Amino acid sequence: MKVRMTFTQFSLHERLRRAIAAAGYQDPTPIQAAAIPPALSGRDILGTAQTGTGKTAAFALPLLHRLLTGPRETRHTRALVLTPTRELAIQVHDAINQLGMHTNLRAATIFGGVGMAAQERALRGGVEILVACPGRLLDHVARGNANLDHVECLVLDEADRMLDMGFLPAVRRIISLLPRERQTMLFSATFAPELNSFVRETLHDPARIDIGIAAPAETVAHTLYPVPHHLKTALLLEVLRGTATDSVLVFTRTKHRANRVCEQLSRAGFPTGVLHANKSQNQREAALTAFRAGSTRVLVATDIAARGIDVTTISHVINYDIPDCADAYIHRIGRTGRAERSGEAITFVTTDDRDTLRDIERTLGEKITTHYVEAFDYTKPAPSHDEFHRDPLPARAPRRDKPVAAPRHSPPARAAAPAKPQAPSRQPAPARQGASATRGNTAPARPGNRPRRRTGGTATRGY
Repeated sequence: MKVRMTFTQFSLHERLRRAIAAAGYQDPTPIQAAAIPPALSGRDILGTAQTGTGKTAAFALPLLHRLLTGPRETRHTRALVLTPTRELAIQVHDAINQLGMHTNLRAATIFGGVGMAAQERALRGGVEILVACPGRLLDHVARGNANLDHVECLVLDEADRMLDMGFLPAVRRIISLLPRERQTMLFSATFAPELNSFVRETLHDPARIDIGIAAPAETVAHTLYPVPHHLKTALLLEVLRGTATDSVLVFTRTKHRANRVCEQLSRAGFPTGVLHANKSQNQREAALTAFRAGSTRVLVATDIAARGIDVTTISHVINYDIPDCADAYIHRIGRTGRAERSGEAITFVTTDDRDTLRDIERTLGEKITTHYVEAFDYTKPAPSHDEFHRDPLPARAPRRDKPVAAPRHSPPARAAAPAKPQAPSRQPAPARQGASATRGNTAPARPGNRPRRRTGGTATRGY
C-alpha cells in the first residue's frame, strides 16, 4: 500500500512551512519527495524529471532552509542558481521569493538584454541568493560587482539546455571561482551523455534521482494533424475557432515565421503575442505578462520559450512546426498539463516530418493519434509563392556625384558617331539693378570657359 507523503514530514524551517501553506502546496510531487530529504542533509543532488513536475521547489526549499539555519553575519552571496535563459531566471526568482516570503533573505536576478546599472545596485546592496545566466554573471565578476567567495550552495537548473546553448565553458569558469566545499544540485528534464564528464567534475557522491526520464507528463494528450506546408496557418485558425481552449502556446521554427503567424492571428481577431530572441527584454516581459494575465489568448514563440514559461492556464500547446528532436518536443509540450492539470499537445506534420515523428513516438512509447478536421479543405492548391516569402530589398540607384563603374569585361567599342554641332556659348547675364558689383564680370570671357556670377555673395557655377 502506497503511503501518502506531505510537506509536514520534511524537517523544514517553520517560516518555510508557513509559506508552503500560503502557496497552496499540499502533497509533494515525486521529484520533491525524492530530492528534498537528501538535499536537507547536505548531499549533492543529481535530479532528472520531466518538465512541469516541481523541480524548482525541490531545490529552492532545501536552499532556503540551509540559509535560514546557517550563520548570517554579513550579506554575502551564499547561494547561486544558474539558468540558461532569462525567462527561467525570472521564474526561479519568483518561486524563491514566494517560498521565502516570511524570511528576510534577499534575492536578485542577473541576466543579459537589459542595462547593468540596476543589477549593480542590487549586488552592492548585498544579496544572499543570486539567480543568474552565466554570461552576464561573468560580466559582473569581471567588473568587480559580484563576489562568489562565500557561496555555500550551487544549483544548476536545466543543465542539458545549458549544454545545448554552449554555456558549459562559462559554467566551468564560474565553478572555478566558487569554494570547493559547497553543496551542488543539478536538475534537468533530460540527461545527455555529454553531461557525464561534467557531473564527475562538479558533483561529489550525488544522490541520483530519476523521475520519468525523457517522458512527458501523463496529464498531456497527444494528437497529430497532417497538413500541407501552405495550409498550416489556415488549419491553425480552424483549430482555434473550433476548439475550447484557455491559453494557447504556438511554437514555430524561426523568428520570422513567429512574427508572421502572430500578425495573421491578430488580423483574424485573436489577441496574440510573440516571443523570440530578437525581442528586447522589455518586450518579452510585456508579452509574458499579457499572456499570464489572459489579455492575450495566444502566444507564438520559438524554442526560447520551451523553458521558463510557467503559466498554469495553458490548455494547449500547438507545434506549428515540428521540433528538431524528441527532447525538444518534451520541453515544448511540458508547458501544458502542469501541476496535475490536463493539457493537449497538437502537432502539425507534413510528409517531410516522418523521421522526427518516428523518434518522438519511440520516446513516448506509443503511436500518436491522427486527427483530421472534417470541414477543412486539404486540397486547396499552394499559392504561387511561399506565404512566409520575404520580398528582396529594392536596388539602390547610383549616386550622381560618383561615376558608375564600367563592367569588368566590356564589349568592343562601336564606331564613333559623328560629332554634333556645338551649341553657342552662353553669354553672361546682365547684372540686376541693385546687385552688388563683382570683380571680373566686365572682362571678356575666355574661350571654352563659362563666366562666373555671384548670387547672394556666394560664387556659383553658371548652369
